[in-house]
Amino acid sequence: MPKRLLIANRGEIAIRIARTAADLGVGTVAVHAEDDAASLHVRAADEAVNLGRTGVPAYLDIEGMVAAAKATGCDAVHPGYGFLSENAGFAEACEAAGLTFVGPRPDSLRVFGDKAAARALAESC
Repeated sequence: MPKRLLIANRGEIAIRIARTAADLGVGTVAVHAEDDAASLHVRAADEAVNLGRTGVPAYLDIEGMVAAAKATGCDAVHPGYGFLSENAGFAEACEAAGLTFVGPRPDSLRVFGDKAAARALAESC
């Protein structure tokens, strides 16, 4: 069980993750773009980090997310859905930084991102 979780997303999914983590006794860190500073997901977490950019690009910055997790003492990262949740490179960056990626392993993300490879894997199972 992680002790401190960075939520690498925004909106309703980030709020749900923060609430569930709180129920489990896991500390949370929300990230936000400059223009999302007043959003509810920021208030739902124990701590918040401004990503220093505006709009969606702030939430796609892999290096920024990993840096925010490390700077706030997180040991795990939850990507939510969309944005970075299907990005094998993000999962790899988390692992390389010693962070637990709450989601599929990078090799699984890579296979499922390729329809032909995913179909072949399913048929082989």
